[in-house]
Amino acid sequence: MEGTEHTHGHGSAHRHGHGQEHRHGQEHGGHRHTHGPDGRWPRARHRLAHLFTPHSHESADKTDRALESSARGLRALWVSLAVLGATALVQSAVVAMSGSVALLGDTVHNFADALTAVPLGIAFLLGRRAATRRFTYGYGRAEDLAGIVIVLAIAASAALAAWTAIDRLADPREMRHIPAVAAAAVTGFAGNEWVARYRIRVGRQIGSAALVADGLHARTDGFTSLAVLLGAGGAALGWRPADPIVGLAITSAILLVLRDAAREVFHRLMDAVDPGLVDAAEKALLGTGGVRGVSELRLRWIGHRLRAEVAIVVDGGLCVRQAHQVAVEAEHALLHAVPKLNAALVHADPAPTPGQADPHLVLAHHAPAA
Repeated sequence: MEGTEHTHGHGSAHRHGHGQEHRHGQEHGGHRHTHGPDGRWPRARHRLAHLFTPHSHESADKTDRALESSARGLRALWVSLAVLGATALVQSAVVAMSGSVALLGDTVHNFADALTAVPLGIAFLLGRRAATRRFTYGYGRAEDLAGIVIVLAIAASAALAAWTAIDRLADPREMRHIPAVAAAAVTGFAGNEWVARYRIRVGRQIGSAALVADGLHARTDGFTSLAVLLGAGGAALGWRPADPIVGLAITSAILLVLRDAAREVFHRLMDAVDPGLVDAAEKALLGTGGVRGVSELRLRWIGHRLRAEVAIVVDGGLCVRQAHQVAVEAEHALLHAVPKLNAALVHADPAPTPGQADPHLVLAHHAPAA
């Protein structure tokens, strides 16, 4: 909605804009709805859903929610940056004293993880900008670009950790200040696990795949920090290769994170969604009065909000206002059924009548060849 025009069946228009009043009969938070093509009151089930699920469909309210989500994401990033930055600084001091390769790899990875807050923060700030005539969907996709930067940062940290560990295997050296290395490893685990829980929780709440991926990244970093303890233990027993071998193990763990993060970002770039969301949307549409079928249903993430494009089938004998009202009800049902759905474009198609030509035939020559 947010200033867009929705056309539903027979050329009727459904507009949602900032400051515009949208009247359909029954009021909800300054917004009127009539449920059903003939103006019937909503069923008891639907009314209960309103009672226990407060909401508003005004564009300004949706913008406020999007801004609030971005603000929460930014707060999570800056807090994470502070915690991981402090952890990495402590570890850096111990690396300088001890010469531990395993701890060096862990420290570099922690610094890289902390610095991923920068591209994500820029993405969240961009995502708060209003849509323009060039970027008509807004700037939410900046999060996907930030996800690519995060994947590249993980890959670079894996390469550095691997190179350092292999170099130390070829030229073994004695580890110094082993107790300090062990303490730094525990510190790294504690800092990363706290950040992981925080980022994953906020990311899931606001629907940010990039923030969730970053949280999973931090969780694996925590376990790699614990692996440094093994290197310290081996060094304490006099086995010099223990430290670089643990460094290689840490590299392997980083590569696993890289795989998962790359898959998550790839899914977003390819407009993949959880099939369960599609099932929920289809069920909600088919449960709407006046909807005879769903001929098209598409969902896509733009930043950490969802958008839907839907074509429903309605009775071909309905007038323009009635077909439009069914489309409004379908959109309304979607907003309740699909979490983080920010907007839906619903098109109403008349049910086919025997002997009547398909109204979409005029578009047939525009369809791509099979």
